[in-house]
Amino acid sequence: MPKAMTLNVRVSGTLGEFVANNIGDDGAYENVSEYVRDLIRRDKERAEAEGFARLKAELTAAFAAPETAYEELDADKVIARNTRG
Repeated sequence: MPKAMTLNVRVSGTLGEFVANNIGDDGAYENVSEYVRDLIRRDKERAEAEGFARLKAELTAAFAAPETAYEELDADKVIARNTRG
């Protein structure tokens, strides 16, 4: 498991007020750390979803290609293709 990381972030003005409104009895989070962890988790999920969407789009395009677009390869051809500089 990766080592824990400590982050120091300074937020002021309207951003600070926004964070403060999301913390405590009236907010959705008990403390700033909980809020930041949730933001990071959501950003990670977003990045993973974008990666999956790109992969899905590439696979959709590949499967939609006509049969004539494919080239039959054996192991020697694949190895040769992947060792060319």
